[in-house]
Amino acid sequence: MPAFLFDIRALKEPLGFIRVLEWAFSILAFAAISSYSGTTSFNIQCQGTGGIHEINISFEYPFRLNKVGFDVPTCEINRTTELKKHYLPHDYSSSAEFFVAIGVLAFLYCTGILVVYIGYYHVYHETKRGPIVDLIITAIFTFLWLVASSAWGKGLTDVKWSTSTTNLISSISVCKIHPNKCTPGAIATFGPLNSSVIVGFLNLILWAGNCWFIFKETDFHTQATPSTTQKGATRQP
Repeated sequence: MPAFLFDIRALKEPLGFIRVLEWAFSILAFAAISSYSGTTSFNIQCQGTGGIHEINISFEYPFRLNKVGFDVPTCEINRTTELKKHYLPHDYSSSAEFFVAIGVLAFLYCTGILVVYIGYYHVYHETKRGPIVDLIITAIFTFLWLVASSAWGKGLTDVKWSTSTTNLISSISVCKIHPNKCTPGAIATFGPLNSSVIVGFLNLILWAGNCWFIFKETDFHTQATPSTTQKGATRQP
């Protein structure tokens, strides 16, 4: 087994420095979404009663909204305390979990390859297979970040729509009966989820840009750019 030689010179080069950025941004991407929880609410004032019922709805990752239930008064005369169970629409867990999975896998790969850069860069640089494998995996992650970020961006838009007070009020039959009065309440904060989408596309840019620096480590780049000596030799008659 090759000896571990601690050397951080690779981290001072674009190849290693971008890996450190990828490592950090991968954590930001999956942490922002996996730890998220939000609450939205609306108010119902039933006909013939002076009381206002506040309906609070809490949801969280992985956004299986169709399993998030909340109780709404039936507003029937002489039965104002009777409640009916409602659920948020749709399940958006697939895009959310896929995005988190890519973030975790990217984090693990960056951790492993940084260990190689720091302790086994002499082996990585001397072998022909190491940079090629690194390039292929980086290109795959570039594509996965594109797919995951796009899918989660669309999923987040749908989550916002499904949890909006306007959509909730319009979908509840009690709110459609005059003179019951339904009004919007607190709106969930989506700042962390918005940032997760932004970080996802930043990861796409970082991984795509790093493909070039890894390509320069491969023999393909060496063959494509012959040395000055070789160029001079080809010019001689």
